[in-house]
Amino acid sequence: MKEESRDLRSKGQCLGLVPTMGALHAGHVSLVRAARQQCDAVAASIFVNPTQFAPNEDFSKYPRTFERDCELLEREGVDFLFAPTAEEMYPEPQVTWVTVEGLSDRLCGRARPGHFRAVATVVAKLFNIVEPEAAFFGQKDAVQLAVIRRMVRDLDLPVEIVAGAIVREADGLALSSRNAYLSPEQRETARVLYRSLMAAKRMFAGGERRTEKLVAAGKGAFSQEPSARLEYFEIVDPETLEPMAEIERPALAAVAGFVGTTRLIDNVVLEP
Repeated sequence: MKEESRDLRSKGQCLGLVPTMGALHAGHVSLVRAARQQCDAVAASIFVNPTQFAPNEDFSKYPRTFERDCELLEREGVDFLFAPTAEEMYPEPQVTWVTVEGLSDRLCGRARPGHFRAVATVVAKLFNIVEPEAAFFGQKDAVQLAVIRRMVRDLDLPVEIVAGAIVREADGLALSSRNAYLSPEQRETARVLYRSLMAAKRMFAGGERRTEKLVAAGKGAFSQEPSARLEYFEIVDPETLEPMAEIERPALAAVAGFVGTTRLIDNVVLEP
């Protein structure tokens, strides 16, 4: 991978990277297409990173569709697929970590201690291996996006971070590899995440700027779905993830919840 990347740079070409954990869907495809528009060549990575899964999480069950993923990436004109094994990425026990303090323990990070330390570390490793000029991430993982942007800024990494819009089903459900876990009934229940965000967004569009009221609207919509369990509904600064009392600049409304044993996340940006 390093040889291919350096060969491209020697020719003055720009390389874009789309990091994934596989089980690809239309959201990933939208990132690949954005990378193709912006860069001369596109690399995608597939790596289910074991260090970012807690012992009680779904590492062994995480959907793996490697052959189908390869066909999809080839169809989309991806130039390079980097799909290392865990042994290649972690040949020795990992003792060096990248920790983005403050951001890593907010929102999703509160319930998943150590998760974003592992995410930041593996993304830094991918950047060092692939050496892209630009990397493309989905807006759905808003905490991950904030953590990686801050890591790149603080460490002066020469990578432009590009966010891709959330891709949704017709009924609003955000595309996610974990949607594969849902039964038809659970998939219907999962729409509550989007409904809760829309409840807050409608109130915001009506002129409400106090986040306390907007959060209450989102939680109220969520509470009407007894089959789902809310983890959090918060409105924060998109970059710092700090809570906001009143919206005077763009804000992130973010929600996480469980449908059965499946944890799902979603968000919308509220712009005054």
